[in-house]
Amino acid sequence: MMSIASRFARAVNRTLGRTGKVLADRYHLQVLTCPAQVRNALAYVLLNARRHEVKRKAWLANTGALDGASSARWFEGWRRDVPVDRSPPRTLSSTPAVAKPRTWFLRAGWRIHGLIDPNAIPGRIGS
Repeated sequence: MMSIASRFARAVNRTLGRTGKVLADRYHLQVLTCPAQVRNALAYVLLNARRHEVKRKAWLANTGALDGASSARWFEGWRRDVPVDRSPPRTLSSTPAVAKPRTWFLRAGWRIHGLIDPNAIPGRIGS
């Protein structure tokens, strides 16, 4: 990510005939070393739209509705007792846009800490 950002910034600066920072430094490397960290990262990525809704103080229904712009509809780790709407938005394909997990942490390890509630809000206790 850092090299892509650097190449992009150089191209923008060259095109605009300027120098200086183009993008804020937003890349942060965190090596996940235990199943709980992997579960929390999955919940954060898949439910990030819900987190932003709460920040905007928007009302959130517990409907199992997933972020249509994310890969959440292909995720197989949602809690079984909560219905999940996996239908794609009209503008997107139903073809899976995700790769199969290649590590034990992503295949099974994170499940030690329980399946993820699609109505959870990442970063809150119990999510």
